[in-house]
Amino acid sequence: MGYIKGADRNQNTLFPESFEDYISDNNPVRIIDEYVEQLDMKQLRFQRADCPDSGRPPYAPKDLLKLYLYGYLNRIRSSRRLEHETIRTIEVIWLLKKLKPDFKTIADFRKDNKKA
Repeated sequence: MGYIKGADRNQNTLFPESFEDYISDNNPVRIIDEYVEQLDMKQLRFQRADCPDSGRPPYAPKDLLKLYLYGYLNRIRSSRRLEHETIRTIEVIWLLKKLKPDFKTIADFRKDNKKA
């Protein structure tokens, strides 16, 4: 059993060709995405870096870290505001591949991974 997976960023939509068309090549969310993808979450001691075998699959810690870093760069500290950004802002929709974690998940990620 794996993590909850996001939608393919190259999936065609009715508006432009894909979500890639909305995000410019020099957009900071691309830097966040590349940076977090290179991190070793186990070595940094993030909780749930190993996916559990039973129960509902959790969000991947890399996806939640991307959201946290986006909030940090845009001065959004509230987990409820970050939850709202996952619906409202195309940059976050692209960054999280259409995932929409709720505010409690975001808050718990921050609380559980303070040392990491």
